[in-house]
Amino acid sequence: MKEFNGKILFLDRNDINTDEIIPAKYLTEISKEALRPYLLEDLKMDGFDAAKDLPGKTVIVTRENFGCGSSREHAPWALEVNDIHIVIAENFARIFRQNMFNCGMMAVPLEKEQIDLLFGTFAGKETILTTDFKGSKFTFSSGSDSIELSFGISDFDRSLVEAGGWVDFADKNY
Repeated sequence: MKEFNGKILFLDRNDINTDEIIPAKYLTEISKEALRPYLLEDLKMDGFDAAKDLPGKTVIVTRENFGCGSSREHAPWALEVNDIHIVIAENFARIFRQNMFNCGMMAVPLEKEQIDLLFGTFAGKETILTTDFKGSKFTFSSGSDSIELSFGISDFDRSLVEAGGWVDFADKNY
């Protein structure tokens, strides 16, 4: 099972699409590893610089409709090779969300009010996520500030994560 803890990258924007996660011009690469340097290369947000803001981050917290646009496995793969195994948002594009779980990663929705609370409390601060996968709880912490939130994923998605993704799940079960 992958790791779901670490430093958070806050992306305060709706509708971050798959072309912004990994530009289409890199879809001809023949390995996941080749995608590594291009993650979020085309993301346009005031004050965001992928080269400066991305290193060391292993979690993304963002707004609504993350992963919209073209359906492609490359977007989760680009996250995976950069050690980002979890994205937390208000909601996700359906195919992107399932591609995350198929890769053994998590795309976890939280209520808008919870996302607003996280941005209001932690954005701009070095913040750590600790995930209790079995207990379905997140702990967000920065300095003396700490927030614990429950999350839910389906039993099937939980099985995919525990197996390490769809291929490993199928190998064990079929």
